[in-house]
Amino acid sequence: MNFHVLTLFPEMIQQGMNTSIIGRAITGGYLSVEAINIRDYAFNKHQKVDDYPYGGGAGMLMQAEPVYLAYQSIEEKIGYRPRVVYLTPQGSVFNQTMAKDFAKEKDLVFLCGHYEGIDERVLEEVVTDLVSIGDYVLTGGELPAMVMMDSISRMVPGVLSNQESGETESFAGNLLEYPQYSRPEEWHGKKVPPVLLSGHHANIEAWRREQSILRTAKNRPDLLKKADLTNKEWNQVRQWRKQWKEEKEQNDKE
Repeated sequence: MNFHVLTLFPEMIQQGMNTSIIGRAITGGYLSVEAINIRDYAFNKHQKVDDYPYGGGAGMLMQAEPVYLAYQSIEEKIGYRPRVVYLTPQGSVFNQTMAKDFAKEKDLVFLCGHYEGIDERVLEEVVTDLVSIGDYVLTGGELPAMVMMDSISRMVPGVLSNQESGETESFAGNLLEYPQYSRPEEWHGKKVPPVLLSGHHANIEAWRREQSILRTAKNRPDLLKKADLTNKEWNQVRQWRKQWKEEKEQNDKE
């Protein structure tokens, strides 16, 4: 998979994406990350790409033409119109389902804004997806782009040493990941759950499923609405919720 990032700070992308698992995947040829400097397509000797917005207002706005020319350089290079993601609080909030969908692309372009944003006309011309990583404001789109590339990369075959781990981690099936343990069997007085030492695979899987549901119900109840639970599992969730409510009421009295 090939990532193309349109940015004013290419060194930020290059330094952030060439380490750890992603760095190894790039070295191994499973991924490529190209950072295109929008300033290279400016029309002035100072490589200025921003100007005051029409109608007034605070701050500066990135101009349409440098962004468009930078995008065109990608289209000409790969020979077709790729999917272009604009990182903006106005977009749909990024999630694991979107990561899997984006991972199907051969080429994926990220457009990183700065200042007060980008001239609307070029967004209408090239952008296919508006995406946010959360309801807060950052100084630019580079960090959200790197967050998305990291998540999407894990869905690309060959990136992870064990491909299964990319499918069974948190948010698979809209459930959070179950707790995991390693050696030693006891640490600071805390023991590994006996079921994990039993060698009984069916019981282990049942325990992990229960723990995933428990964690999701407690920490991210919003995800349960989309989870595929049996009637028995929903009854268990209701029992937990009743228990937690009673415990809270008891703690409030104390």
